[in-house]
Amino acid sequence: MPEQYLTVARAGVHETEINRSRFLCALAPCATEREAQEFVARVRAEHPAASHNCHAYVIGADAAVQRASDDGEPGGTAGAPMLQMLLRREVRYTAAVVTRYFGGVKLGAGGLIRAYGGVVGEALDALGTRTRKRLRLATVTVDHQRAGRLENDLRTTGRTVLGVRYTEAVAIDLTLPDADVAAFRGWLADATAGTARLELGGEAYGDA
Repeated sequence: MPEQYLTVARAGVHETEINRSRFLCALAPCATEREAQEFVARVRAEHPAASHNCHAYVIGADAAVQRASDDGEPGGTAGAPMLQMLLRREVRYTAAVVTRYFGGVKLGAGGLIRAYGGVVGEALDALGTRTRKRLRLATVTVDHQRAGRLENDLRTTGRTVLGVRYTEAVAIDLTLPDADVAAFRGWLADATAGTARLELGGEAYGDA
């Protein structure tokens, strides 16, 4: 798994005009390919009168799923440059739809490639990106007497607490950067006089 990746900070639309044609680039973060497909369908439904609704999306921290469509534009002049812009900017889990309203001036193949790729880049600049880092899921188990203070200490030291479960003992679920696991073990032993137990789970991505 990559240590980190970028994704679009929020859903939104950026519009530009090139030789009298309107280009509207809609971007959205998407966790799965199905979400990306649903986003593409929604944008297409919002612009039924548009000349073209071209799209591209990249799903997976390792960019395992890559799809693009020219939607009637000459082959390779729309979807491919959109996809290349997402990949060049190292953006993942993101879908882009560029809606074009033709203004009467043909752009030629080179012009289309620059227009479709360029508007995706402009939209990423306008909406911003955020970094997601690889994290280790972990559970700290501690007695009830120490649980409240430990949870507070975890939060005040910047740890991300995902949840707290109360049974015979108290289980606190959190995330840790892989590089911090050894240091965290030492801190936890000091904070709980060696009474807490740390169990490491799988991996996930969280905001940097």
